Amino acid sequence: MALSKKQQKVVDVLNKRVELCREFLNDWLLFNQIINAYPSPGANKAQLENQFLKIKSKIARTHKVLKEMLMEDYQIDSNLMNIVSAATSLEAIYSQSEVSVKKMQQEWHRAFISINETLGLLEDKKARAEAGEKVNIMMPGEVGGLMATGKGLSDNQKTLLIIA
Repeated sequence: MALSKKQQKVVDVLNKRVELCREFLNDWLLFNQIINAYPSPGANKAQLENQFLKIKSKIARTHKVLKEMLMEDYQIDSNLMNIVSAATSLEAIYSQSEVSVKKMQQEWHRAFISINETLGLLEDKKARAEAGEKVNIMMPGEVGGLMATGKGLSDNQKTLLIIA
């Protein structure tokens, strides 16, 4: 069954959202791998610190874009960016008490689970849309289901708002 243009647009948007969420998940995994590699004997600490700063920056940039792109589907743990911002350096992480390091690892894991839940939700919506099921998503530029044009609301949109 061929999809209508509107359905195909929904599938394309969901495809982009799934790809970005997957990339974010991979970056989140790399963030943890770098943290865990740091205390290993023989680890190149300077190289790991450099990689750590790069992945932190990428996570921060991608997080903002992901949050804006996913809109109502964004269900990632709100503490995620606190974890990133509190982890100033690998040396600072491991200079804390063992209890603090374990707490950060638990928070990382909670965020990891929430990213996976969000990805699963997106993949499910995408699969249903590809199968021809009507899947409602907020498209970029929409506010409450109405297109935001930057020129104010059209007369039709004003009428819809009044009726609603």
